[in-house]
Amino acid sequence: MISGKKRGFFILILAGFIFGAAAQEGDVYEEEEPEPPFDSEWDFVAPPLYSRGDKTFTISLGPIFPTVFWDSEGVLENRINVAGGTGSLALSYFLNSNLFIGGELGLMFISTRGKNMLFMVPMGARIGYQFILGRFEFPLSLLIGGVPQQYLELNHFGFLLKPEASVFWRFNPSWSFGLNTAWWFIPQWSEHTVFGNFVELTLSARYHF
Repeated sequence: MISGKKRGFFILILAGFIFGAAAQEGDVYEEEEPEPPFDSEWDFVAPPLYSRGDKTFTISLGPIFPTVFWDSEGVLENRINVAGGTGSLALSYFLNSNLFIGGELGLMFISTRGKNMLFMVPMGARIGYQFILGRFEFPLSLLIGGVPQQYLELNHFGFLLKPEASVFWRFNPSWSFGLNTAWWFIPQWSEHTVFGNFVELTLSARYHF
């Protein structure tokens, strides 16, 4: 026969063992319990690549081609060579994820059939809108400004209208590289008004900051 004290001690040990086993089983259950699924309507929404205040600095170089020149009497004979060269520096400021404004300063040179050089320094303000598809960016812009021109001893300051379309590939967060095509419309309003047109095809490196 087990005495009363021994019986009580045995019951106390057994109760402690059962309580400890139950607590351990509860801990295991809590660890193995899967987290409830989290459904969000924002799972497929990526943050915009650009935001207000983002800026880009672009360097462009390439050839430029004269197209058609005309005056009040019709199309003029083209006395400029087939192609020249052009380059520009441009700064853009984004107003939101797509819309941007900025400015550009460039240089253009092309020779004539008489081996003389025509120089132009285009400058102006730009407004544009950019589409983005993956790592490709498609800015469309319009530059309005002026263009000092020099040919031999003749100097002229004229109006410049330059629509431009580009495609850029984002290489990394800081740099993208691309191709631009632009149309230069340059009227020379004077006693003999002439309207000149050029096509630009340039390669660009664009720094993002």
